Amino acid sequence: MGAGPHRLSRADARRIMVRAQLLDVDRPTDLLDVVRHLTLLQLDPTAAVAPSADVVAWSRLGARYRPEHLRDALDEQRLIEVRQRARPREDVSLYRAEMEAWPGDGLGTDLTAWQIEAEAWVEANDACRRDVIEALRQDGPLPLRELPDTCEVPWRSTGWTHHKNLRRMLDFLVARGEVAAAGWSGRDKLWDLATRIYPDDPVVPAAEAARERAVRLHAALGLTRPDRAHPVGEPAVVDGVPGRWSVDPAQLDALASPFVGRTALLSPLDLLIRDRLRMETLFEFDYALEMYKPASQRRWGYWAMPILVGDRLVGKLDARADRTEGALVINAVHEDAPFDRSTAAAVDAEISALADWLGLERVSRR
Repeated sequence: MGAGPHRLSRADARRIMVRAQLLDVDRPTDLLDVVRHLTLLQLDPTAAVAPSADVVAWSRLGARYRPEHLRDALDEQRLIEVRQRARPREDVSLYRAEMEAWPGDGLGTDLTAWQIEAEAWVEANDACRRDVIEALRQDGPLPLRELPDTCEVPWRSTGWTHHKNLRRMLDFLVARGEVAAAGWSGRDKLWDLATRIYPDDPVVPAAEAARERAVRLHAALGLTRPDRAHPVGEPAVVDGVPGRWSVDPAQLDALASPFVGRTALLSPLDLLIRDRLRMETLFEFDYALEMYKPASQRRWGYWAMPILVGDRLVGKLDARADRTEGALVINAVHEDAPFDRSTAAAVDAEISALADWLGLERVSRR
């Protein structure tokens, strides 16, 4: 085509995003391949149905995936936790320059007031920082409860970290690249010196690393709004949607092949819907995570799971895993528009597959 932007229909745009997120009929078969392509699995502890990382992996891999696969990959350091996200071991080098520049980004960006405050707090509690590092050097890996809290200046915030000095110190030591998550012992997350966890690969310079991260994330998303700081992809417009977009060239090639979708139940934190404006604009889907709202204000449920059918988001599943009762409790299936017979059957089958994967009996409270 000429020098102008690629012209895409809304259906083209959605199919590009679904394919890029490994949610079409061609399922991947390996967890590490999934994480390498998506670039991350967010390690959020909320487990109303199952932890988000496990739901994301299951929605791609299907019944072949088991939660212990992720735990084993983290314990064996084939995946490494960086900023509460599981990332491929080889990608850690893309974050080391930023860690070394903490609290900055290594790109010369001015520090925010919060970053300045965080740096001053760590400096004021440098003795505690050194105590934690020494404890890990002597006895690591260790859980949080076995690390010394010798902070002299308490951490103050209006949120859940108020006075949680050791928790905050660990966050900053991870951000500085001095401490790293080292797997699990039962329910305890373990921590150790980053030099024992991170691969001894050359540190990628900050600007080059930021560019490479942008390229990889764009490939995982398929279609995004242009990033002025790190231009990637090729320019595109979507019929009926204002503004410009950036499309992954590999996905343009894939448009020549027939799109075959499937049904998937998504984590509320899934990358397909992480950009809520992109979701609303291109999928025309009304959704919000409601776990932080009072129950009386929820429309779809505490941890409602978006329902993907083909290239459309068609509804939300309000479900809860009651492991005491051995049940996956289905509170509601919210249909954005009434499901036809084939859609209803496909969604019903996927809900049963979710219950089977969890090893729970499906129980309807509708």
